[in-house]
Amino acid sequence: MSHNKKNVNGASNHFFQPSRRLPTPGKATILAMGKALPPQLVPQDCLVEGYMHDTNCKDLRIKEKLERLCKTTTVKTRYTVMSKEILEKYPELATEGTPTINQRLEIANPAVVEMAKEASLACIKEWGRSVDEITHIVYVSSSEIRLPGGDLHLSTELGLRSDVGRVMLYFLGCYGGVTGLRVAKDIAENNPGSRVLLTTSETTILGFRPPNNARPYDLVGAALFGDGAAAVIIGTEPIVGTESPFIELNFAMQQFLPGTKNVIDGRLTDEGINFKLGRDLPEKIQDNIEEFCKKLIAKNDELKGSNYNDLFWAVHPGGPAILDRLEKTMKLQNEKLNCSRKALMDFGNVSSNTIFYVIENMREEMKNKKDGGEEWGLALAFGPGITFEGILLRSL
Repeated sequence: MSHNKKNVNGASNHFFQPSRRLPTPGKATILAMGKALPPQLVPQDCLVEGYMHDTNCKDLRIKEKLERLCKTTTVKTRYTVMSKEILEKYPELATEGTPTINQRLEIANPAVVEMAKEASLACIKEWGRSVDEITHIVYVSSSEIRLPGGDLHLSTELGLRSDVGRVMLYFLGCYGGVTGLRVAKDIAENNPGSRVLLTTSETTILGFRPPNNARPYDLVGAALFGDGAAAVIIGTEPIVGTESPFIELNFAMQQFLPGTKNVIDGRLTDEGINFKLGRDLPEKIQDNIEEFCKKLIAKNDELKGSNYNDLFWAVHPGGPAILDRLEKTMKLQNEKLNCSRKALMDFGNVSSNTIFYVIENMREEMKNKKDGGEEWGLALAFGPGITFEGILLRSL
């Protein structure tokens, strides 16, 4: 079958087995996925000793607190750009009060593009078409700062066309991946025939620092966050016999909660990025999430009056407390957030990437279900603002 031959629905019975659902004409779909992780694997039970050693910290109270946090995060393994070699080359990163923003960017800028490149190549390979057919790129990161940005560096490294339409989304934090999906969806649906490469890439290098009793959140970061990258290709009217869409991006929505801009606070300083996280974050999400989900679900007449447990849930696992509260508020069955909990366990919170690790888990889960599982679901992420980002998804 030729590359450019399309059928009106973007599908045919010959390609989609009876168990596959037909994409809605004109709606964006995810056509392929890829991910990349840095080489250093950190088992959570080795983290405390390693972190205390790397930062020359002898404070036993800090050590005990970090041990408690490492247990409550539910994380088992994480991947990190930070290595023994980096600390030997830049010992000042582990020294309190030293201006190190230049050194951090020297490490982070190339690292995030390298991971984004690896994730993109894996994604393009799964997609099975040529890089020349990528018309747009959306690049998401809260871990690099430079001009030109990672979007241009990545486009060059991948050999994309010079007229590729580039969008760069910087410093959105944990909801960046779902924002990227919303932006890519809009581009794909408004430019027929386009194929959008969306890539997210994050490293904790900008926030790595020795623990300090005056900054309790540093320990939460040390116990919870990881590094990595993800990529997806998005387009409408999938080419029969060539592309394999598996999720439709049916409707997207963003909302911020007025008066909560200080709950997640990140500041760029001479020593990297300093974060403060309000203790009331899980509570604020819990108080507002049901209304947000109702608005999203109401966008589709088919779903009126449906039970939350009739849907699948791809939720960014900011931390276990957020997942627990969401599960309780929405009265979800235990297994509904399994894909989110597994992503948190395997990778930690990798900021904008994590939603794609959740969706990847979900794709595997759906493949193993006889009927392909639930047709409709939600992708949700929360971050600075407090911002809610959500997409009504349809499994194909």
